[in-house]
Amino acid sequence: MHSVVVVVVVATLVALVPSVLGHGLIQTPPSRPVGPTVVANCGNGVVTQIRQDNTSHVEGLPEAAAKDSAYKATLCNLWLCKGLQFADNPTANVQKWTAGQVVPLKVWVRIPHEGSANVSIVDTKSNKVVGDMLKVWSKGYAPGYKEGDVPVDQKEFSVTIPTGLETKCAVAGDCVSCSSGLRQYTC
Repeated sequence: MHSVVVVVVVATLVALVPSVLGHGLIQTPPSRPVGPTVVANCGNGVVTQIRQDNTSHVEGLPEAAAKDSAYKATLCNLWLCKGLQFADNPTANVQKWTAGQVVPLKVWVRIPHEGSANVSIVDTKSNKVVGDMLKVWSKGYAPGYKEGDVPVDQKEFSVTIPTGLETKCAVAGDCVSCSSGLRQYTC
């Protein structure tokens, strides 16, 4: 019998390194949408920026939040999923994977900037990566000046779900699949 690992997809690349580059969005599996909980926790300033450009960089969101009296820092958590909330995530977007399962990802890199990137599983309670990174580009990720310049194998690739997540990630919302390197932090 296989244990199920429940992971909410962090469908934009989550920057864990200060030299992250590029603007993009993981399209498959689907990411968290904007919904009423993110509006209540993060405020309209943050939500407006996300709606205007869902590949927008996370660095501008704290500025928008600082100007919005509705922003609740501890509930919003801009640095995980750009504040997009699990409560707004449709049940169909919650991924159930088993250890050893190969998961295909498709990334839209709207504005490439060459740099580093990774895909990881993140514990949403601690905001820490669980285990080893699933995919790593230590350099050379998203080169060029336009979408078409990014190599296909950086936009369409697979990761293998590791063992050891069965307990920590058994409950939907406890873990997210994140990527870093596209100048944003989204799920």
